[in-house]
Amino acid sequence: MKYIGAHVSAAGGVENSPGRANEIGATGFALFTKNQRRWKAKPLSEENIAGFKEQCQRFDFPVEAIMPHDSYLINLGHPEKEGLKKSRDAFLDELQRCEQLGIQKLNFHPGSHLNKHSEEDCITVIAESINLALDQTEFVKAVIENTAGQGTNMGFRFEHIAAMIEKVEQKDRVGVCIDTAHAYAAGYDLSSEVGFEETFAQFDLIVGFRKLMGMHLNDSKKELGSKVDRHESLGDGLIGWTPFKLIMEDSRFDEIPLILETPNTERWAEEIHQLKQWAGLVEDKVES
Repeated sequence: MKYIGAHVSAAGGVENSPGRANEIGATGFALFTKNQRRWKAKPLSEENIAGFKEQCQRFDFPVEAIMPHDSYLINLGHPEKEGLKKSRDAFLDELQRCEQLGIQKLNFHPGSHLNKHSEEDCITVIAESINLALDQTEFVKAVIENTAGQGTNMGFRFEHIAAMIEKVEQKDRVGVCIDTAHAYAAGYDLSSEVGFEETFAQFDLIVGFRKLMGMHLNDSKKELGSKVDRHESLGDGLIGWTPFKLIMEDSRFDEIPLILETPNTERWAEEIHQLKQWAGLVEDKVES
C-alpha cells in the first residue's frame, strides 16, 4: 500500500487534520502537532487526543500512514548550551505529543553547526540529543530528514545521516525521511531513471533501505547541487515527473508516508490523484 498525502493544516486542533487529508484524496498525511514557529504550546487536551484518534479511524488513516514534522526552531546540533537545551526540551515535547496521539514517527531536520563547531562535533551532538529524547519516551521513532545543505545545515549527505544513526543507541527507533527536493539541491540527481537508481543504490549502501521510514515528494525550483531549499509543484520544477512515477511503481516505497510539501495547495488533490494512478490505486488518468 502507498500512503500518499500532504502536510495538512492542524488549525483549530490536531483533530481537524485527518478530515483535511481526506478532502484531498490522501491515504496518508503529515501535520504539526503544535505551532511550528513557537517554542511553547498548550498541552494537547483529552478532546484533541480523542478527536484525532476518532477522525483517523473514521477516514481510514492507519498509524503507519501518519508522520508529523517537528518545529522549525529546533536545532539538535546547536553549539551553545542555552540554544541546545531549548531545542532538546522542545524536541522531547514533540515526541511526547506524538505518543499521546498514538503516532509512531516524528520527522525532523537534524541540526546546524552555525560555524561554531565542526561537522563531526555537530553530528555527535545531534545523536546525543536523539538519545536523550528516546530515553525519555516509549515507542515513537525519530525520523531524520535529509537537508539541502543550505547554510550550515547538516544531513545533506547520506554519510552524515549514517554517522548520526551509528551513534544512536536505540537503533530500532531511528530512521530516515528522504525529501526529493532536498536531495536534488544537495547534488543527488533524481531527475532521470539512471540518476534515481544510482541515488537510491547509494542510499541503500550507505544508510540502508530498512531505515527509510517516509518521504517528502517535492519538485525543486533550484538547480542540482545548488544547496538551496525551494520546493516546487510536481512536474513544474527542475526534477520533473520521472522520480515520482518511479517511486509509485516501486514496492521498496510501500507502507511509508509519501508526503507532498509542494507550494500550491490548490493542486494537492490533482498531484495525489496522479501519484495514486501510477501506484495503481485509481484507474482514470490525470494529464501531467
